[in-house]
Amino acid sequence: MRGTAGGRRSIGAVTYSIIAFDPDTRECGVAVQSHYFSVGGLVPWGEPGVGAVATQAVVEPAYGPRGLERMRAGRTAPEALAELLAADELRAVRQVAMVDAHGGIVAHTGAECMPFAGQEVGHHHSCQANLMRSGEVWGAMSEAYLGAGGTLAERLLDALDAGEAAGGDLRGRQSAAVLVVAPEGEPWQRLVDLRVEDHQDPLGELRRLARLDGSYRLLRKADETFTEGDREKSIDLYVAAWERVPESHELKFWAALALVERGEAERGVVLLREAIDDHAEWRRVVDLLTVEMSPSIEEVRRLLGDYGAAGGTGPT
Repeated sequence: MRGTAGGRRSIGAVTYSIIAFDPDTRECGVAVQSHYFSVGGLVPWGEPGVGAVATQAVVEPAYGPRGLERMRAGRTAPEALAELLAADELRAVRQVAMVDAHGGIVAHTGAECMPFAGQEVGHHHSCQANLMRSGEVWGAMSEAYLGAGGTLAERLLDALDAGEAAGGDLRGRQSAAVLVVAPEGEPWQRLVDLRVEDHQDPLGELRRLARLDGSYRLLRKADETFTEGDREKSIDLYVAAWERVPESHELKFWAALALVERGEAERGVVLLREAIDDHAEWRRVVDLLTVEMSPSIEEVRRLLGDYGAAGGTGPT
């Protein structure tokens, strides 16, 4: 595997990242931050039931798909990485970590990666970084990950926060990403796949997106549960999705309909009016919904009256 480092003036995906396997859920994940545009398009790779890869420093993106290809064929993460490094003339400037679907972890930091550069391979995880402000970054990330709680994605983000607090990228901040895959599924499926391409506070923005992503996953689950006929559970999920991100007018709208259906008409109408105040077109959606889509829609229309309608009370 030949790279293109010779004569390059740009540094590439100089960054810090964490790769991990959750033995309880058997999920694999990667999270990364860098002062580099759209780092999520280069560093993190993953496939359900196969594993995950982080490739950085003088980055060779081919480590991602080729590493996954080898693990899919039955290689462990250490075996897959060893094969790829052996074929790479520029391995001295690469930094790569891999995890397989059985929890095997391996990392490589080339001898010519720009300091501070290093890695911490721990229990079911590895943290790696190069061109950092200090040599404390990867150790701080590992410690934070081991002490964190919550989902795998949340723990990965906690590790990134610790890396930033320990010094972070010498050049500053620009982009970040988090990727989590399930223990089984189609190759294209992702449990979490979020990117911040260019932002003054990429970790803060990634946290915001992760919170929103969680709410929309609840919203989709609510839709599925509604279709399956479990109305009570679907109502709880619609409300829970909105409560996670109460500023979202879309989540507020669907929660409002659910509350009316549950018999909390007064609270539901207040929320519905707020949603219409935020985005007037929700009033048109009320008129378009059928009973099959929203069993309480006739009651909603009665309670709402002409609020938000053309020529009516409220925004138009």
